[in-house]
Order: sequence, then structure tokens, then C-alpha cells
Amino acid sequence: MKKILFVLLIIPILGISQTRLSGSPGGENAEDANEEEDTIKPPISAYKIISVANDTTFVDTTLTIEKDYKFNYRRKDDFELLPFSNTGQTYNRLGMDFDAQKLYPEFGAQARHYNFLDVEDINYYHVATPFTEAYFKTVPEQGQQLDVLFTMNTSERLNFSVAYKGVRALGRYQNILTSTGIFRFGLTYKTLDRKYHLRTHFVSHDLLNQENGGFSDLARQQYIDKEEEFEDRSLLEMKFENAESTLYGKRFYLDHYYQVAAPDSLSSNALKVGHIFNHDYKKFDFIQTNAANDIFGPSFQRANLRDRVRLTEFYNEGYVEWSNKTLGEVKAKAAVKNFEYGYKTFYIRENDTINNKLTGVNYSIGGEYRKSIGGFDVQADAMLNLAGDFTGSYFAAEAGYSLDKENRLQFGFNQNSHMPNYNFLLYQSNYINYNWQNDFDNVNTQSIYGELRSKKLLNIEGRLTQIQNYTYFTENEDTLVKPFQAGDQVRYLKLKASKKFDFGVFAIDNTLMYQNVLDGASVLSLPEFVTRNTIYYKDEWFDKALYLQTGFTFKYFTKYNMNAYDPVLAEFYVQNSAELGNYPVVDFFFNGKVDQTRIFFKLEHLNSLIDKNNNFVAPDYPYTDFLVRFGVVWNFFL
Repeated sequence: MKKILFVLLIIPILGISQTRLSGSPGGENAEDANEEEDTIKPPISAYKIISVANDTTFVDTTLTIEKDYKFNYRRKDDFELLPFSNTGQTYNRLGMDFDAQKLYPEFGAQARHYNFLDVEDINYYHVATPFTEAYFKTVPEQGQQLDVLFTMNTSERLNFSVAYKGVRALGRYQNILTSTGIFRFGLTYKTLDRKYHLRTHFVSHDLLNQENGGFSDLARQQYIDKEEEFEDRSLLEMKFENAESTLYGKRFYLDHYYQVAAPDSLSSNALKVGHIFNHDYKKFDFIQTNAANDIFGPSFQRANLRDRVRLTEFYNEGYVEWSNKTLGEVKAKAAVKNFEYGYKTFYIRENDTINNKLTGVNYSIGGEYRKSIGGFDVQADAMLNLAGDFTGSYFAAEAGYSLDKENRLQFGFNQNSHMPNYNFLLYQSNYINYNWQNDFDNVNTQSIYGELRSKKLLNIEGRLTQIQNYTYFTENEDTLVKPFQAGDQVRYLKLKASKKFDFGVFAIDNTLMYQNVLDGASVLSLPEFVTRNTIYYKDEWFDKALYLQTGFTFKYFTKYNMNAYDPVLAEFYVQNSAELGNYPVVDFFFNGKVDQTRIFFKLEHLNSLIDKNNNFVAPDYPYTDFLVRFGVVWNFFL
């Protein structure tokens, strides 16, 4: 980690040297040339950020209330998430989304994937001069978190980026240390004639969490009763102190195409042929030294337990895309995916055998379409597994219409059929009851949604989802966690509205979410209401040298059967014995912007100073106490 940080710190210095040398003609006029160059600053729009879907934005150095919501380790708004007490741990869910376009199972250990960067999370860049962004934030106890990015264009046609994201935090409770690191490298290139385009990235993940199983029975009661001597949280006893889990991941991704025909003055036709390659490797370890714990049932070994599962995937997709002003953009694609998931051992029982691996190949075809029709922006995407070891398909259609510059409607439909995740199908562990091989049916999901974005009125979105063969983890009659597939249909309604009121130097930002599990509430439990309200003051001080925002954020969600966490699987499971929630969280923040630097200062869970804290984020897992947090986001334009 120290070597990586050294590289990330030295690269901007090399970038400065390169920029200055390339701008200097040499001789006695070199200093004057540099001074003239320094006075010409490219506009902020010259620093472009490009997503995997080719949506392009530019570097944003402003300070907004949305930046405060995203100032966390994930760098995303966590309105629908409930964070565990230590930075880098998992999150419980306050809301759900079932609109993913999936053909294949996913790895498992999903509780550990909130901090995992998927293909869609990687951005590419095109910058006028070398650009650096540094993120830093304190953690609850002994450590820090950071995210440093450096990118530069060596020419108009070649850009590379290198970044490191990490956290190390001890935490306030016993055995919840987190130590995570994510290294990423990206590159984009196009030939001189602009016919060949390439973008690629490499990402390496190492996400370690110590596991303690939550409070012991005695400690749970001491925490609920707010006993003063246990305000030092390190004194509270946990179920065990000898376990840790680690999620490893490496990915190499390549997307390149050749522009066979480009539009010109005589024709609007364009044709390109492309190829996508994605190699994914994941590994999950659960290690428990000294002694096994009886809460997970009997085990093959009583000490030095290690569960390890691996997944290797190779994905190749070829596509042809043709576009025309009259007919729109049409894309035909075909793909093949090879996979190998499993273990190094067989488990032979009295009546059956649990295999060690799931291996195979899948062949799929599909297409995409985009067109503006009568003011509507229409797009569709579909894919089908034609042959192979897994059946699956998805179809997504969406249309958007701009009523005017300040009001836009969006609505669509999603249909998806795919096998449950690999750890539902096959799992092995040193704990005897955590061994299974299941022949589950495809999970079939359909959802319709609509959205209104209005600056004058409000932003509102609604989604109705129904699921057949919903798969989930829950306790069996022996109170041990097992995978199940629902026999009845699950139906889920979600409505979300947000509105900002601006009163000069004061503002109020409100978000409200309503949810109703119409059918299947016993297997899918969510709070009925979640709300976040922020009232704040904003103004420019010191002759506009400082722009600041300061105020209070209130968050609340109603009581519900909150999912429990299983550290062996690194999964959440359904429980119907304890209703948790129904508590407010009030934060005070003081944020400022000086030049390209945003400074964030926050008093988290301020109301716990008045009434103390005995809230939960999952059964036996505590919500974070009062914390003082500080951090910065610093941009360098060289």
C-alpha cells in the first residue's frame, strides 16, 4: 500500500515537469513562455469524465448539498442504505432495486460488494492538462480513508488514469477492523484517422473485514439499557473475536471498435464493428482461528477454519452498430461466457454428494436501439441465452420526453430472467449446515416505472415490481441460515419524491420514500417510510474567497423486520422475530469551498448526545454513536 501511495503522489509531480517542459521553447525566452502559458487556463468543460455507457460530464468543483450526501467511502448517496458502525463495513438496505439487466448468476458474498467497483463504476477521462483529485476523510477510530485519482492526456488521442482507494479503520467495538484497498488503471486511445477507438481498465480489490458476530446476549441487553460503564464500546462482549472475511477481485476489461463508415456531407450513415472482453476473478475467504462457534452449528474442524470459494469468468462480445438520422441507432450483438465457480473438495453425505464446481459456457445474442421519435427519446436493450448451462434473458425499454427546459418525463419497462447467485446453487463450508447444492428455478422479474424531473415542481419516481421464484436466505427450523426460493409471487411498490426549496441564503432539501410489499412481506421486508430533510445556510464570505454551507440533516425510517447479517456467507438473511428501526438521526455539518478545495466537517448522530444510542443496523449490530468527522476533496489542475 505504501508503494502504491508513493507512485500516486509522484505521478502529479512528473506531470507538472512534463507540462512545463513541453511548453518551453528553451533559451532566454523560456520563462516568458511559461508565464504566458500559465495565464491561459482551459475551461472546466475541457476536463471530461466519460462513463462506460458513453455519458459525458465534466469535472465539477462546486459545493452543493448533493456533494455532502456523497461524501462517504462509496462516493455515492446512501439514502437507501444503513451503514454499519465502522467505515468499510457493509450496509443494510432501506430500499431495493430490481431493474438490473442480468443473464447470469453473480458471485455471492453480496454484503461485501457495496465497496466493490463494477464495470459501470469505472470512468474514463479526457483532460486538457494533468488532473488530480484527492479525497480524504477520518474514520471512527484509528485510521483514515482516501481515494486519489490522477489522469492526463499524453496527446489528444491517448489518456491514462491511475487511482487508489483505501481505508483502514479499527472501529469502536471489538474485532471490527477494516482494511481495504482498490487499485485501478484506465486507458483510452484512438488512431490518427479516428477510425479505431479503444478503452480498457484493470481493477484489483482486497477488501478485508474482521467479523465479530454482533453482540452476545448479555452485551445486547447492556447496550439496550444504555448502561453508563459501557459507553466505552470496546468493553461490550461480542459473539466471537477470532474471525475475518476477505473479498478479493481482479478484472481486466477491454472495449474497442473500428469505424467502418462515418457520416459526412453526402450521407448520415455510420457503421462500426466492435468487441468487448471482460475477465473477472473473485475469491472469498472466511477464516476463523482458535475455535469454531456453536451459533453456526457443528463443524468439521474445531480450530483454524478456512472457507474459500473462487469464480473465474471470461466474457467475449462482438457487435455491429449502424446508425442513420432517419432510422436511429441499431446494434446487433452476440456473446459467449465461460465460467468456473467452486471449491477444491467434494462433500459426500449418506444420500448424496455435493459437487466441488459449477463450470460451463453460455452463448447469447441480443440487440439495442436508440432513436428520437416525435420528441420522445426511445431506447431498448434485449439479450437472450441461446444455448449453454444457464437459461436467461432480459428486455429493457425506456422513453423520455422533455416538456420544456425544466420538466422531463421518463418511463419504461424491464423484464429479466436469470439463475440465482452461485452461492444459492452451491456452497461448501467447514460448518456442516452450510453445505448445499440446489436445483433452483430462474428468478423472473418484471417492473414498470415512471419518473418526473421538474425544477419548479418536484422530482418524483414510482416503480412497481413483481418477482416469481424470489430467492433469499433465512433461518430454518434449527435457526441455521439456509437458501430458499419463494413459492408465491412477490410484489413491491416504491414511490420516491424529492424537492429543494431555496430562500436566498437559506435552503431546505427534502427526500421522502414510501414502500409497500403488496405480496411476499414474509420474505421481503422494508421500512414503509424513509425520509431525509436538510435545512441549511449558504453564502459567500471573505469577499467571495470562501463559499460555505452549514446546517442540519434529519434522517428517519419506520420500524420493520430488519434483515440480519451472516458473517460466514457475508449475506443478509430474512428474519421475522425482531422489529427494529423507528429512530431519528440528526447530523450537523459545516462545509466550505476555497478555490478547488471542498472541506467537510460533520457532527454525526448529534442527537445521541441527548438520549444516548441504543439503535441497531441489523439484529445484534449497533448503529454508530456520536462522531466528529472531517475531510476534504482537493482538485489539482496542472
